[in-house]
Amino acid sequence: MAYYGQQQQGYGQPGAPPQGQADQNFLWGVFQRVDKDRSGQITATELGQALSNGTWTPFNPETVRLMIGMFDRDNSGTINFQEFSSLWKYVTDWQNCFRSYDRDNSGAIDRNELKTALTSFGYRLSDRFYFILIKKFDRTARGTVSFDDFIQVCVVMQTLTSAFRQHDTDQDGWVTITYEQFLSLVFSLKS
Repeated sequence: MAYYGQQQQGYGQPGAPPQGQADQNFLWGVFQRVDKDRSGQITATELGQALSNGTWTPFNPETVRLMIGMFDRDNSGTINFQEFSSLWKYVTDWQNCFRSYDRDNSGAIDRNELKTALTSFGYRLSDRFYFILIKKFDRTARGTVSFDDFIQVCVVMQTLTSAFRQHDTDQDGWVTITYEQFLSLVFSLKS
């Protein structure tokens, strides 16, 4: 997980990880650098400022919001250290995934690379749909998605698929729902 920030020392802080756990101590240091207001909680603003998508542009605020929602177990609207540890692993795993599908090492995923990634995740979608995805999630209008937007694509796809499967009781890829059920489905999603 890439982040911005100056290294600062912080010893004896409440909520610090147990001594002797190198990974936890490293993460505690990162957590403290991201927690600019020293509240013991990371806000969406602090997280967005700390994350890097590798393109020198701000991390997508919508992706930050999605990640806060996914890892905010106590529903505080912020991330505590334990939640941050889980988020760190999640973003690191996505970063490794992104790099494996960015075949040309451009720092962005093009339509073909996105299709390869989503196909490997089990999605079988038309080329037309991949054009729609690129258009929807390409904030730079270059026909590609950056790292943060790639996370958002994958999270939204997974969330929508899970919601669809709840209505696809026979798992045949077809559902029959009313318009209001459809609207309720879309607007009740956590993404």
